[in-house]
Amino acid sequence: MLIARVVHDDDRAAFGELVRRHQPVVRGFLRRMLAGKSDLADDLAQETFMKAHRAMRGFRGGATLPVWLCAIAANELRAEWRRRKRRAEFNDDEAVDTVPANVLEPGDQRDLERGLAGLSEVQRAALVLCFEHGFTHEEAAGILGCPVGTLKSHVSRGKVRLREWLEHKRSEHE
Repeated sequence: MLIARVVHDDDRAAFGELVRRHQPVVRGFLRRMLAGKSDLADDLAQETFMKAHRAMRGFRGGATLPVWLCAIAANELRAEWRRRKRRAEFNDDEAVDTVPANVLEPGDQRDLERGLAGLSEVQRAALVLCFEHGFTHEEAAGILGCPVGTLKSHVSRGKVRLREWLEHKRSEHE
């Protein structure tokens, strides 16, 4: 087992294999949450895996490894949002991410990305984890550190807001 080799032997090759296997989910989650800011998402993914390596001894298998890694990534993301908020408090000129007005053809992937960007961070996270990455509600709730019922509410509200936004964009194109 790769985890045992990492923990007991400090096997760097085994850890590299874990990263190779699970990096697409972690990076994909972070990129979607950061609305395509791939450089920042990649930095946070790297930090996620560095923290995971340091904490690997504490992994007990109560959750699957991808769930555990995404929970670490979610913590890194929340820390980044806190850093941004603190910077914004000191710098009124800081640009705020908004949904751009110029939207491409209906059904375009960018419409979905822009719609997701317009959701609250927690709604976006809930939808991305459940629908894009296929985590169960229980796993996504564990990643986000909230009760399952709360996660389901975020998914439901996010779906409604996203559907309304996409319908509005479709009507603009007609």
